[in-house]
Amino acid sequence: MKKAIFPPNAAKPLAPYTPAIQAGGFVFLSGQIALDEQGTLHTADIATETRKVMENIGNLLKTAGLDHSHLVKVTIFLSDMAHYAAVNEVYGSYFSDVPPAREAVAVKGLPRGVNVEISGIAYRP
Repeated sequence: MKKAIFPPNAAKPLAPYTPAIQAGGFVFLSGQIALDEQGTLHTADIATETRKVMENIGNLLKTAGLDHSHLVKVTIFLSDMAHYAAVNEVYGSYFSDVPPAREAVAVKGLPRGVNVEISGIAYRP
């Protein structure tokens, strides 16, 4: 059985999708961008943008009773691989022990013209 996860203080989805789905011990996170609950994008620079994305992921995880340490798999979508090092610096600060498995790929375009989108899978032991 699956359960939809909608954080109370998050932006409404931009398309027909659920922000996160819990299925068994797993929580599947839809791609998150740097959008706040008022619908404002935080894209002043790539570090600010990445930090907001990671905060949004943290908000989803918290609603599910988890945190960043529960992530087991992450995909990072970048508008340009030139952002790779800066994104890694911010992203890495959210993991103190074993970071999740992941890949980072450059794509032709992302929603609302953002530079980074991150999706993930978390596990509840």
